[in-house]
Amino acid sequence: MAFEAESKALYDAMVAVKLPGIIDAVNKADAAGMAPTAIIDAMSAGMTEVGVLFQKGRLFLPHVLSAAAGMNKAMEILGPKLAAAGGSNEKIGTAVMGTVEGDVHDIGKSICSTMLQCAGFEVHDLGRDVPTQKFIDEIKAGCNFCGMSALMTTTMTVMKTIIDITKEQGLRDKVTMMVGGAPITQVYCDKIGADVYGETANETTEKAKKIALDA
Repeated sequence: MAFEAESKALYDAMVAVKLPGIIDAVNKADAAGMAPTAIIDAMSAGMTEVGVLFQKGRLFLPHVLSAAAGMNKAMEILGPKLAAAGGSNEKIGTAVMGTVEGDVHDIGKSICSTMLQCAGFEVHDLGRDVPTQKFIDEIKAGCNFCGMSALMTTTMTVMKTIIDITKEQGLRDKVTMMVGGAPITQVYCDKIGADVYGETANETTEKAKKIALDA
């Protein structure tokens, strides 16, 4: 597999949660010609493992923050290349993005927001622990894509609540609902009536872009 060594190095660097090592792995993968989206995917897989180890008590908050800093630094390094690869500057859709109420994990969501922007979306990133009504307000204001993220099983049910409200208020047909986060699966996406699920920010972005361009 192409760039298998680089992918493993990126994953291992994330799990090792040492910022210098993460940056070094990113720079080496970039210099080797690995696509920015592939670099982010490999790092995201490592970040997911960091989350699992944190929940098991094998890593602690400083470790998670160090890994998160590595992700943010990678986006700084790769951002210009992602934007250049995005091609057209024409807006293809408007997306509200946020981590649902009660959940403060926003790394994956932030990466997805950046990639959607690079793909041509106008993005309203509300951050983390976003009150349910704020998602609804943004949809009413014209956002035709809604991205919801959750990292905890105790908060993922909020996604269904938001979708149910859009149905009750006659908004559902006006918006593409996107869900993501460590505990989310395609089965759960289908169960709650969402439109898009992606294991990675890149997969979510590609699916959203196809829907926007086909509309």
